[in-house]
Amino acid sequence: MASDKSGSSDPPPTDLKKERDEVLQQFAKGTRISEEFIHEHERMQSRLRELETENAGLRAKVEADDAIRDLLAKIDQLEAEKQDLLSRYREAEAESSQWGERFQEVEGQFADLANLFVASNQIHSSLSPRGVTRRLKEVLAQLVGAEKYGVYLCNPDQSELVPIASEGVLGDELTPVSAKGGPIGEVLRTGAAHIDEEVDASKGTIARPPAIIPLNIDDRIVGVIAIFATLEQKSKFTSVDFELFKLLGQHAATALVSASMFAHAERQIPGLEAFRDLSV
Repeated sequence: MASDKSGSSDPPPTDLKKERDEVLQQFAKGTRISEEFIHEHERMQSRLRELETENAGLRAKVEADDAIRDLLAKIDQLEAEKQDLLSRYREAEAESSQWGERFQEVEGQFADLANLFVASNQIHSSLSPRGVTRRLKEVLAQLVGAEKYGVYLCNPDQSELVPIASEGVLGDELTPVSAKGGPIGEVLRTGAAHIDEEVDASKGTIARPPAIIPLNIDDRIVGVIAIFATLEQKSKFTSVDFELFKLLGQHAATALVSASMFAHAERQIPGLEAFRDLSV
């Protein structure tokens, strides 16, 4: 090899293999970085999808929780409305029950008044002694529920009471009663009705009548009605019975005496002179 005229030598040739290796290394390093970048990008995309899925789930859960809260609030509201309606229903039911009781009470009062009206009308619907007696028996049997009874009138000196009508007893079982003794005589003397509420009225006897009602005209006692026994299903007298006893005491004797006088006058109505100056 010839030497340079200047006396210097050429630089050694470049190591291409080494340079190639270095380039390859750099390229491989860039490839790894790219792969790592791509992998990280894919991982981030996967994570993003996961987050989106979680976010959608959370949103759905929140919406569901809101719906549940709304539903629970609605249930509470409906429960409150139900309780209010139940309260109003109970109040209305209580008022209805009170009205029903009041209606039954008023209905009972009307029935009692009807009984009194019928009794009064029956007693005065006849002007014959037999007709009055028959109607008096109907009142005692149907309205009072008497099964055995007797009607007594005083003799002129009021020393004894004589039976003039009876039901449920034999004729010879009733005899005149002295005005001085026994419960019947006591009622004649005092003028106060005798009601024995301690005994079963259906098991009374002639010796111990459960009810004795004085018969009066104005302030004068002229007889009694003695109820010896009531029907089996009636063991006690009721308030309407007491009112009927008062009515019979005030009207029965008057009706009997009026009918007797009308019959004695041969059913002739008195002349007009008997009714003059009645306003005085």
